[in-house]
Order: sequence, then structure tokens, then C-alpha cells
Amino acid sequence: MLKQRIAVLVSGGGTNLQALIDAEATGLLHSGTLALVVSSRAGAFALERARAAGIETATADRALLGSREAFEQAVLSILAAHGIDVVVLAGFLQILSASFVAQYPKRILNVHPSLIPAYCGKGYYGIKVHEAVLAAGEPVTGATVHMVNEVPDGGRILMQKTVPVLPGDTPVMLQQRVMEQAEWQLLPAATELVCAERIKQGETKHTHGTR
Repeated sequence: MLKQRIAVLVSGGGTNLQALIDAEATGLLHSGTLALVVSSRAGAFALERARAAGIETATADRALLGSREAFEQAVLSILAAHGIDVVVLAGFLQILSASFVAQYPKRILNVHPSLIPAYCGKGYYGIKVHEAVLAAGEPVTGATVHMVNEVPDGGRILMQKTVPVLPGDTPVMLQQRVMEQAEWQLLPAATELVCAERIKQGETKHTHGTR
């Protein structure tokens, strides 16, 4: 079976990347292989996780590259050089343009720490999501894995999982629970789903920009 080549785009510590690494090691993720990790920030710990797992790494430093256009072109060049089929955003703090997404239609996944359509879109990322959930007094929250399109957090939902909000929760406590009980389970499962479906449909490497 020709496995899908996966690139994971990161910006920070890489806990969701680690969930993918663990899923591949245990066989949960078997229709795709983690071929590349690209960071938008030099020195991100996610790069160390990737190297420890024997995964190739690259950096397209957003701060050094300046414009979004230059940054996205650098990332696209890296992805093309590695023959990437599927792109997974895992703690990636850059919003991708419509022109970037068009190069990988229905092949970019993102995990978001809320039950979309609640607490998503511009301004809702990281700890800010959990702060908003607690401020609103929500009894439950969760995470969502969705396809990426030109609208932030607006693509087709692949999987969701609810997580309880407990009395006395702080944003950090809630963030950790959502990661452990939802994000780290959903992202590998959804990635396997997308890779398996592409194999079923006969999709192969080096197809970006042709569909």
C-alpha cells in the first residue's frame, strides 16, 4: 500500500504532533506516514519531538520572512520538495490564505479546541478559547478536527468530541483536559480517515495543484 506522505505544520511545543507520532508508532495511523514537520518559528520544541522520532524537519521562520506571501511561498516550496500529500496543522499559529489552501484542496486538516461553530474564527486560538468558554459559563466544551478552507475554522467538520467543564476550572486546567480527552484522540483518528480515503480513491503523491 502506498502510504500518504504527511507534513505537520507547527509553531510551538508540539503536543498534538506527539499524539500523531504515538499514533503512527502504535499502528493507529497506518495509511499515512509522518514525512515532514515544518515550523513557523525557529527553536520550536516540536522540532525536537520530530527529530527524536526520526522525522525530517524544516523551518520557515515567519518573523524573518516578513510578508505572509513570502512565508507561504517558502512553506509551499518545502512541501513540494518532499512530495507531500496531506497537511496537518497542529498548534500552527498562522492563518493560511485562500491561494495556499487552493494548492492542497481537501488535504489540509486542523484541530481546534472548541466545538465548532462555537468559539472559533478570528481571535479564537490557544488559551483564549478556554478563557471564553469559562467566561460564558459553558457546562461542556470540546475539540473539533476540520478541513481547512479559505474561512478560518470554516471547513467541513470531520470529527468532534465533547469534554466537561468542571467546577473550579482555570483556563490552563481546561486546556489540558481538552487536549488529553479530545485533541490527542481526534487528530490522529481524523488524519488516518483522510489518508485512508485518499488511498481508496487512488490518490497518489505529487498531486497538489492538479485537482
